[in-house]
Amino acid sequence: MNAVMIEHIVAIVGGIIVAVVSAVALKNDWKTPGMENQVFKLMLALLCLGAIIAILAGAGVLGNFHQGGNA
Repeated sequence: MNAVMIEHIVAIVGGIIVAVVSAVALKNDWKTPGMENQVFKLMLALLCLGAIIAILAGAGVLGNFHQGGNA
């Protein structure tokens, strides 16, 4: 296992954990009123979106990265 493979695994596992936790927190906080809570919900949604992007990047779906030779 090289450093790149470990980095991809950590990105995928960390992204899954963050996405699940933020989605559950967003679901639990969905019906709360108030402007401050609306901002909090927006931040949770953006955190979940960022975690999904991290999962896709770790899985190699995003980006066109050359695996060998000169980068």
